[in-house]
Amino acid sequence: MTPDTIQAMVETKDIILSVRNLTMMFGRKKQQAAQLRAEQKSKEEILKETGVTLAVDNISFDVERGKIHTLIGLSGSGKSTVVRCLNLLLTPTKGKILFEGKDIQTFNAQQLLNYRRKNVSMVFQSFGLLTHRNVLDNVAYGLEIRGVKKKDRIDRAMEMIEMVNLKGWENKSIDSLSGGMRQRVGIARALANNPDILLMDEPFSALDPLVRQDMQFELLSIQEKLNKTVVFITHDINEAFKLGNTISIMRDGRIVQTDVPEEMTSNPADEYVSDFINSADKAQVYQVKSFMQTPSCLVSLQDGANTALALMRIHNVSSAYVVDNKMNFVGVLPLDAAFQVREGKLSFKEALVNDTPTAKQDMQISDLIPIASQSRFPIAVLNDDGKFVGIISKAAILTSLK
Repeated sequence: MTPDTIQAMVETKDIILSVRNLTMMFGRKKQQAAQLRAEQKSKEEILKETGVTLAVDNISFDVERGKIHTLIGLSGSGKSTVVRCLNLLLTPTKGKILFEGKDIQTFNAQQLLNYRRKNVSMVFQSFGLLTHRNVLDNVAYGLEIRGVKKKDRIDRAMEMIEMVNLKGWENKSIDSLSGGMRQRVGIARALANNPDILLMDEPFSALDPLVRQDMQFELLSIQEKLNKTVVFITHDINEAFKLGNTISIMRDGRIVQTDVPEEMTSNPADEYVSDFINSADKAQVYQVKSFMQTPSCLVSLQDGANTALALMRIHNVSSAYVVDNKMNFVGVLPLDAAFQVREGKLSFKEALVNDTPTAKQDMQISDLIPIASQSRFPIAVLNDDGKFVGIISKAAILTSLK
């Protein structure tokens, strides 16, 4: 994205967190390193001449409220350093981090403590659980530190335990849990404080592939219920595309490109981004709306079987999609059933197949593949209001995978 495009986004979207010109150096000769960087010296040259590691190099990005922003990059790209700056576990060498428009580096000790306790929570790759406490006490720990009354914190902790599907395990020891279950505890603990922003530093990377997929789905399910703002760190391009509403690709401490997944796939900023994306499963990238089409045979409940048969004949298809007068999807009328209606053997409503699967237009193709394989007809696509907007066929799904 160009600076003008980014600025336009900021002006039209609800930005909760802004990072501006963030730089993070490790080493003593930071001023000398900054001068060398101004002279366009590389990260390696700066390290060799000064002993300073340029971990994050003058990056800027914005995080929209209620969305998942993923930072992706290879080991050493600086992504984990960035997330630790967002709650000042690391103090940036230069730049600003604005939460609700306020620079968190200007917070006094009490303001920073409140920010960490109430506004942000972090989920680590290593879980970070207290092994001498059971599941319930781990989830309630942050609330206990905040001085929340015991009954209130237990009630809140149980609510979060149920949300991550661990009900019945609240009195179990941490040592008795699998890796995936421990990560669920970590997420529940982070959510118990009801933070504005959830910071997640490669939380699923240590898990087995199948457990990792389950946890990705769990996060998306939680996000749908709670609408949290998430900054998610990963090195896995498929995970980034599956989870992220917006993605920033990092290389050598810099952000190479920030964009939505489909735009990044269609218009990569450079060869590095293109190579990165080419390793991705395209089904994790594309959304249904990019491949859906308007059905050639669309009728309303009031039209009846004769109209449907006429349209099927004109368009050489064997089914019609039926909606009501408010564009709510009612069902599919197959050709043979339409003939039975005309012959008086069925009513129009009885002839409709109304248990067919549907898909949201912003659904990823990867999530649709299992559904499509079992469907007799192209799948009806609905918008966020549940209105019928098109169909997607098995052929279109196959095309998206090329």
